[in-house]
Amino acid sequence: MTGGDDVLAEELRALVRAALGREVAAIEPLAGAGLGHRRFLRLRLRGTQAPATLVARVDRGEPAPGVPPEPPLEPMRAFCEAHGLPVPRRFGGGADVDLLEDLGDRSLAGCAAGASPELRRALYATACGLVPRLQRLRDPGGLPAFRRRLDAGLIRLKARRFAAAGLPAVLGRAAREEEVRTVAEAFAAVAEALAGAPLRLAHRDFQGSNLLVREATAGAAGSGPVELVMIDLQGAFLAPPEYDLVCLLRDSYVALDPGELREQAEAVRPRLPDAPEADVFWCRFDLITLVRKAKDHALFHEVAGRGDPRWLRYAPATLDRVREAAVRRAALDPRIGRLAALLGAPGSEAEGHACAR
Repeated sequence: MTGGDDVLAEELRALVRAALGREVAAIEPLAGAGLGHRRFLRLRLRGTQAPATLVARVDRGEPAPGVPPEPPLEPMRAFCEAHGLPVPRRFGGGADVDLLEDLGDRSLAGCAAGASPELRRALYATACGLVPRLQRLRDPGGLPAFRRRLDAGLIRLKARRFAAAGLPAVLGRAAREEEVRTVAEAFAAVAEALAGAPLRLAHRDFQGSNLLVREATAGAAGSGPVELVMIDLQGAFLAPPEYDLVCLLRDSYVALDPGELREQAEAVRPRLPDAPEADVFWCRFDLITLVRKAKDHALFHEVAGRGDPRWLRYAPATLDRVREAAVRRAALDPRIGRLAALLGAPGSEAEGHACAR
């Protein structure tokens, strides 16, 4: 770390001294830590006692234009920890810095890529099993997550982002006024259809890259149960019961076979606190897929427009998830049908623009 990072480095060293009475030997930025404005750095500590390393989570900077800021990591992390859910241990920190347990670099997404079918199914079953546990938690009073929700306003924001950044990439040109309106109307139809759904606590970004394998169990990955730890909890909110399962099973970074996806979802569906009927569950699953993956598709293009095109390789598959969901639910509402027609069939010609600015 050099230049302007020197001040941050000294701050981190001081925080570690205050929290643990230890000295920092080295500070290493974590590569590929995410799409947002947060920074993550691995702190290597002097001495032989545990812990040997920490991860500093630095929550500074502004979110993307038009995107509401999220609450801090605490007290959501502590709330989950108190209820026995697997989250990183916190060792201390400051107003916008958290010194967290270093869980290593093995994520569910990374493990799944090279796993046998049997191990992959076991990993995803473990991940799915966290969803009903999270949904059973109740507001202790004052926790920001229970005041935030997937509502019509948030769905309108997703529509605006997709129309501005994703749709031009789909069309290969600037979107016309009536095409932007088609997106807005379809997302409004989704909001209306979801309005009567029960609201349960959701991680909100419950995907394979945000589920890490705790190093103490990593060696058992080929033969026994592996503990998955949830990170990136600050965005938690209330949403229909299917929301986190959409994030996990329709992950932009991991493509599950449709049969495997359905098997995992059907295994956990009766265990959800609301135990939705299959037809209701799958309808909401598709509708959430439509708006969530459209937002993700837009995000990849937004980030590319800001100079980081690495994530564009995930955009075509993400767009196909949107297309598939729109086609499956086209008969539910003519507004969704018009969006399906605008986007084209799944697997159709790749996007027209490398990125939308």
